[in-house]
Amino acid sequence: MDRRRDVPRTDAVLADPRLVEAVAVLGRATVKGVVAGAQERARRGEIPPDRVADAAVAALPRRATTLAPVINATGVVLHTNLGRAALSAAAVAALGAAAGHTDVEFDLETGNRARRGRGTLEALAAAVPAAEAVHVVNNGAAALVLAATALAAGREIVVSRGELIEIGDGFRLPDLLQSTGARLREVGTTNRTSLRDYELAIRPETAFVLKVHPSNFVVRGFTSAVPTAELANLGVPVVVDIGSGLLVPEPLLPDEPDATTALRDGAALVTASGDKLLGGPQAGLLLGRAGIVERLRRHSLARALRVDKLTLAALEATLRGPQTPTWLALHADPGELRARAHRLSDRLCAHGITAEAVETASVVGGGGAPEVELPSWGVALDPVLAKPLRARSVVGRVERGRLLLDLRCVPPDRDDDVYNAVREA
Repeated sequence: MDRRRDVPRTDAVLADPRLVEAVAVLGRATVKGVVAGAQERARRGEIPPDRVADAAVAALPRRATTLAPVINATGVVLHTNLGRAALSAAAVAALGAAAGHTDVEFDLETGNRARRGRGTLEALAAAVPAAEAVHVVNNGAAALVLAATALAAGREIVVSRGELIEIGDGFRLPDLLQSTGARLREVGTTNRTSLRDYELAIRPETAFVLKVHPSNFVVRGFTSAVPTAELANLGVPVVVDIGSGLLVPEPLLPDEPDATTALRDGAALVTASGDKLLGGPQAGLLLGRAGIVERLRRHSLARALRVDKLTLAALEATLRGPQTPTWLALHADPGELRARAHRLSDRLCAHGITAEAVETASVVGGGGAPEVELPSWGVALDPVLAKPLRARSVVGRVERGRLLLDLRCVPPDRDDDVYNAVREA
């Protein structure tokens, strides 16, 4: 007898209450595809026909997205490939509140249209009182593109050769700026630029002077650069791209520029990212003089770079809420990390797994503070565990012939998850 005739029909399997519930969460097409896979296994004789529904339930994805949450044990606080900043619980809750219909552009009292994201803009303005006005776009590069397009299309941007950086995935600042219709007037050399270089370059075609923080590299030795306070006396606007998103000085990162200081030093406009040291969602922050920010806000390109309600909600909660996971990871106490590493390694050793608590160094990442090392602790394991651990959503780093799980970016309440993942792996 052909066993394939005993394989239940698709509609019969989909009637299983467990799969009916899954359809409501994952969608009919996804669940139907999983059922088809289970039916095929039954036709090949891998499972009995009466186990098709059970096999389908076991094979269901956990969520409707292919994006999988991971535990960041790499020691890189802002790991670009892992989504940079982890959102705070307040920001996550804000995302849930904003998921449905919201008053993002509506005044509940008057019933009229209101300024989009006004609460977020108020929170950002309160966080940087030195800014006369603020605006938000969809990422840091977009903030700079909007500024160049609105202020310098058909005109010149004066910039130091030492600041014509390349950012991630091969994108280069000169290409980005020239795509807006602006012309670049390069001054100085790779390692030294003086105030006189800028003075000689200023002419009627100059739209603004651009100062870019070279956040992902450091030039040492015979070098010089001109601070914002001196550039502000040149008679043209100064736009400062600080990159990493610090709104105020951070003692832990004394060489990392911040928006407040740049504005107080005379910058007409500061651009920054929201998903780096600020610890929020991906966003581009524009802070500066009221007239300039309003000009950018009213430019037609601003509509194409507009952020959605989820970004607005998460950004406002980041600004108003408690310390972010990024801040907590940066300021993690090495003594506490050491104790956690020893507890974790002892538990693993007790189950016959070779593990050792080791001292290591974490980094900021995300194109920020390239030479800063943060004292840290982690657990060293056999490197053959790297792949099976990744399959269990724990990502470490392999160095010097060992797999290192750095605990700086692992929340303390996830230590048990790391322990269980290692045991399973």
